Amino acid sequence: MRLLINLATAMAAVMGVLAAPALAETIAIRAGAVITDASVAPTGPATIVVEDGKIVSITEGGGAIEADTVIDLSDKTVLPGLIDLHTHLSGDPSGEFWRTATTPAEYFTLVAAKNARITVEAGFTTVRDLGSRSDQVTQMLRRATAEGLVPGPRVVTSGRTIAIVGGHGDISGFRKEVDAAITSGFTCTGPVECAEKVRLASKYGADLIKITATGGVLSQQGRGLEEHFTAEEMTAIVETAKLLGLKVAAHAHGARGIEAAARAGVHTIEHGTYIDEAAARAMKASGTTLVPTLMAFQGIKQNLGKQFYTPVVEAKILAVSQVADTIIERAIEYGVPIAFGTDAGVYPHGENAGEFALMVEGGMTEVEAIASATTGAAAILGMEDEIGRLAPGYSADLIAVDGDPLADVRVLEDVQFVMVRGRVMK
Repeated sequence: MRLLINLATAMAAVMGVLAAPALAETIAIRAGAVITDASVAPTGPATIVVEDGKIVSITEGGGAIEADTVIDLSDKTVLPGLIDLHTHLSGDPSGEFWRTATTPAEYFTLVAAKNARITVEAGFTTVRDLGSRSDQVTQMLRRATAEGLVPGPRVVTSGRTIAIVGGHGDISGFRKEVDAAITSGFTCTGPVECAEKVRLASKYGADLIKITATGGVLSQQGRGLEEHFTAEEMTAIVETAKLLGLKVAAHAHGARGIEAAARAGVHTIEHGTYIDEAAARAMKASGTTLVPTLMAFQGIKQNLGKQFYTPVVEAKILAVSQVADTIIERAIEYGVPIAFGTDAGVYPHGENAGEFALMVEGGMTEVEAIASATTGAAAILGMEDEIGRLAPGYSADLIAVDGDPLADVRVLEDVQFVMVRGRVMK
């Protein structure tokens, strides 16, 4: 890739993440082809003009243009920045659950900053982070990336996860007094307590609410993968969230847990491992979208039989591994809408784009898979007028790759150039 700027300007562009939130200069990007929207075929050569962090114009052809900086991507395809709706930036893959009791919050902040950079360099310009390792980590990361203090994507975060006492998302596996000392403070019993936890999450800056509607795979709880909250508790969570202008994402594996969460009105189902026809009917009736996180299942299977996980976790991995490969196939059969999310942190950050090939293998087209991570994901976030496509007035969140991702989604696994909010990240 040739950049038609001198070395000093190039360094300033890349280090612009340490500068003001929006770039005052005018940037012209010369592209070999542009995909403005996953549903539209690539253009021929075009020029994208960016000012103050937003797209000003997209002009086909390569005529002369005045700009402070010209970036030459004339041998690349430029498309909207990708969106991952399910990440955990403050964590890395580990079976050492006991580290929760020995690691201070400051360390998780550094991990989150590290993973933010890895994620944005992989082409993901916006992420929804669903469950941080300690209080305020992702809320502060959201601010730091927005202000340009650290390189990373736009962050939408739930902060802490709301769970039942002793369920997935609570602290388990230690002596009683240790569990009590390191609890997240976001467990609840009964509709009143659960409503209070929603208000607490809102108080501390959550952009949405994340609940663990069923048991989970990687926690030390051994009560299966079906529903954990009562219908009354989940309804209280969803109704309280609505009053505060917040949507609810529900971790859910078991079919009846998926169905119950959908009936309560959650916005998205995360994982959806055992989705069946009855669960799908409830999802469609409530307008609930599935976020399948296929990369997570691939990641955990790779550590089976290596004493990486405790026996209780290993047993749950073996159970879900038998059905996870057909989640997309079943969702398509039942007519459930699908959006892109990977559960990054369960597998190594930066490999998020591997989800595309898994979605296509499951039966989605390349166009559908890419739309699920652009226009579709933007709609889930309520940001469809700001991100997810390339158009005048939209945030300058864009990436460049070799080849045509609409013909081969695997080219998205090697992103060559990344811009977020008009700042060059890669």
